[in-house]
Amino acid sequence: MRVNHCGEICAQALYQGQSLTSRDPAIKEALRGAADEETEHLAWTEQRISELGGHKSLLNPLLYAGSLSLGLLAGVLGEKWNLGFLAETERQVEAHLDSHLLSLPVEDVRSLAIVDQMRLDEIKHAEMAVHYGAAELPLLVKTAMKLAANVMTRTTYLL
Repeated sequence: MRVNHCGEICAQALYQGQSLTSRDPAIKEALRGAADEETEHLAWTEQRISELGGHKSLLNPLLYAGSLSLGLLAGVLGEKWNLGFLAETERQVEAHLDSHLLSLPVEDVRSLAIVDQMRLDEIKHAEMAVHYGAAELPLLVKTAMKLAANVMTRTTYLL
């Protein structure tokens, strides 16, 4: 759950950076709406960490700063790339959550419910980005994003 919580910290930063640099009022509003849902995810995962007796990642501040920078950069590149980055991020998060659902114990109904709802919301966010005109990112960018996410996941799991 610590990894998912850190992912939500990063999502907040990404959406903040992207909405700050977006020029289209409708897209800004859509990004803010998605960020509101991510705030719910953040609260759910934080509460679940506490219930399980765990701790939040020590890397949260560093990963927040990095994600905010990526969000700002994506927005500066223009709306279609901004939204393309968002759509690809959410697709990769969906895949992570799918694997998490398979690895959670079936008796951990509470964690399963949280992760499944987060997954549904991430699918909706990716669809929103496509609706507003997301560009398909080049394979090299998608691969780099996946590698960065794997590093973040592994280090957050440990720290």
